[in-house]
Amino acid sequence: MPSKKITVQIMSPGILEDDILVLGDMLIKQWKIPTHLPLLLAFGSFRHRVKVIPLSRSDGVRMSSGLARKMGIQPRSSLRLIYRPHSSTLQLGPLLGILLSQDFPGNPERPFGQMTLFCKELVTACSRQGVFVYFFTPNHIGTSAGQVSGWVYGNGWKQTQLPAADVFYNRLNSRKLENKPSVQHFMKEVKSRYGSHFFNEKYLDKTEVFDAIGRDTSVQRYLPESHLFRNYAMLKAMCAKYPVVFLKPIKGSLGKGIIRISRLEGGAFQTLTAQVGGTRRQVYPNLTKLFTSLSGKMKATRYQIQQGLHLIEVDHRPVDFRALVQKNFSGKWNTTSIVARIAGSQHFVSNLARGGTLSTVKDAIARSSLPQGVKGKVASKLKKAALDIAQSVDAQIPAHFGEFGIDLAVETSGRVWLLEVNSKPSKNDNTPIGEGKIRPSVKQVIEYTRYLSGY
Repeated sequence: MPSKKITVQIMSPGILEDDILVLGDMLIKQWKIPTHLPLLLAFGSFRHRVKVIPLSRSDGVRMSSGLARKMGIQPRSSLRLIYRPHSSTLQLGPLLGILLSQDFPGNPERPFGQMTLFCKELVTACSRQGVFVYFFTPNHIGTSAGQVSGWVYGNGWKQTQLPAADVFYNRLNSRKLENKPSVQHFMKEVKSRYGSHFFNEKYLDKTEVFDAIGRDTSVQRYLPESHLFRNYAMLKAMCAKYPVVFLKPIKGSLGKGIIRISRLEGGAFQTLTAQVGGTRRQVYPNLTKLFTSLSGKMKATRYQIQQGLHLIEVDHRPVDFRALVQKNFSGKWNTTSIVARIAGSQHFVSNLARGGTLSTVKDAIARSSLPQGVKGKVASKLKKAALDIAQSVDAQIPAHFGEFGIDLAVETSGRVWLLEVNSKPSKNDNTPIGEGKIRPSVKQVIEYTRYLSGY
């Protein structure tokens, strides 16, 4: 039975009892909802017995203010309704919980700092599709997994008590927060106790990804040679094999701490290290001296050593591509967007946080150093690579993912390579948000929520 989008009307105190739900008589007849028996009303983890009363010429639902308060529902909320006859359940929802790293209660206009615009866009998108969304942080998680203190948007932002959601979307931007015992316990409890879905439930590290999908023959052609960096012998072997190699922190992000190693004439080696203000260059007379300088860093940071690639350039600056790949209304992977990222003048990495600039794929390819006969095929190659890699990571790594940011490179021959897979793609890399506009990436999150929750 398909769900129906309805408006919830909350009655003034004293008009309705908390165990009464008023529904339009047309819907009652259409769905054959019994009015002589108590039914179970469900909203996320919330359960309550109600008696349904029909009302002519009404296509919404009316409930008491007391019942709405227990559910955390706001006035004039747009929700979807399903009747499940086999369990005599009226299900309102779906309920989507967004787990964020921090909030700023002292600033009710922008309670999530830079993420507030993204959250407001989610609220608008949810309202249009009849999804109820709330936002919470690890600090809002209490002793009971069945109830969360979270932020909702009605007439401005406010905090209230809410049931565990049907679907949770993990937007934590810190591994430390994600690994907190309270967060891990909460994720486990809501999944096992309430059947909640929790997507993007974990960070990925570079070694984990390359080792996992390296076993999949369908994506091996996209993988540059890559290993967990362990010792001098490995450095020597890789530097003998490739003129350029990269050391990448396996838990790194935003291009921070990446080291580019290249051979110079006469047996010397050069390192370029990505830093906040630019690139730090150092020269070593031999590989032994270079390894000695790395040894201190290796005690604090684990690195992936990776084959260097001869990337296409725009205006003598390297270019890579960020594909956003998401699951859709059918639970299938599809490519939502691909953008080109051109490195800043003082950097060899293309991240926006390191001075990189965005471009359309079409424009970057047209301006690139690619041979003319190769240019026309690159866009479709990037799209196929992104989908192949997303499906492989999803199949090979035992966790629930709903979206990936996949960083791809194109060599001067036109070959596409994988650089990195990110399970927490930035929401600042996309196009600016116009007033009332919903980006396809946000719409896709809502559609996947509806797929998971059965609405």
